[in-house]
Amino acid sequence: MKMQTLTAFAITTALCTGTANAGGADLTVFDWSGYEDPGFFGTYVEKHGESPTYSYFGSVEEAFTKLTSGFGADLAHPCSDAVRKWVAADLIQPLDESKLTNWAALLPEIKEVDGIVIDGNLYMLPFEWGNTGLIYRTDKIADDQVSIQLLADPAYAGKIAIPDAASSAYALASLATGNGADYTNLSDEQFQQASDFLRSIHPNVRFYWSDAGQLDQAMTSGEIEMGWAWNQSELNLIWNEVPAKMMRDIDKGIATWVCGYVHLKSSTTPEDQIYDLLNALTEPASGQYIIENWGYPHSNAEAFEISDQATIEAYGFDDPKAFFDGSLFFDAVNPELEAKMLSEFERIKAGF
Repeated sequence: MKMQTLTAFAITTALCTGTANAGGADLTVFDWSGYEDPGFFGTYVEKHGESPTYSYFGSVEEAFTKLTSGFGADLAHPCSDAVRKWVAADLIQPLDESKLTNWAALLPEIKEVDGIVIDGNLYMLPFEWGNTGLIYRTDKIADDQVSIQLLADPAYAGKIAIPDAASSAYALASLATGNGADYTNLSDEQFQQASDFLRSIHPNVRFYWSDAGQLDQAMTSGEIEMGWAWNQSELNLIWNEVPAKMMRDIDKGIATWVCGYVHLKSSTTPEDQIYDLLNALTEPASGQYIIENWGYPHSNAEAFEISDQATIEAYGFDDPKAFFDGSLFFDAVNPELEAKMLSEFERIKAGF
């Protein structure tokens, strides 16, 4: 309902003020499902009269495969750990910092994340950041019992879900086996330990999710009782009065990520329009919207000043440095290790 109301408001504003320009939908974005939400780019719709056109991927691995196979768009929305790989594959072009009107307001911790700037070139404009962690039904599992190792307990056969993404699965497994600090460069022994853990939880996996909404629905219905997921799912469940929460005990395992937008080399839309969308995405109002409606912290520091402070404090976003320092951070994985993860994860999902 909120999305529909905002869409109508944005379009009406553009038409009534006479600021709409033709061709808003000519800009194409390759994104995660849900990010077509106009609450993220209201000033773009006001200027161009309509939202961009969106195509979707379910994982960064899927996005990379499609782009290297010739799929084209103007912008894409990877996370920072993927950017070096995308640059090496010649998929993206540097951004012009002088055209990013909100760059100076972005959190300094965000700007320092590996993959944002590579060899002096700015490649990704950070948009949102947050956690991946274990979300569980509090009416089924006690707080003092929950742990990521519990995912392997036979008592939860058919009652768990994890992402259909090798990098996220191996982050989970590395944390579970005590190798989180070495996640991006696991030794052969550590890789085997992580793989063994993923095999041990496979009989308990109800499904490997590629759409977070699938996990939310299954946890709401009671079909599953635990899932490795993003903090947006926790907020969705709470809003729907489902007794659930994310385990945030750093010692028990939680991961942190930063995602943002990159300018693809396949882009055909004029640069000015590209930067109109990038600047709309990083406006403080966009940040307020994602914080209060999605439960994700935003890259713009000014967004935190105008957002609901209780929400910010409840999810630990009031101290970004501590947030980043206190968890496994998704960085670029050693390419040879990444290839092993992708191959082995497919075998594990197939039951081998």
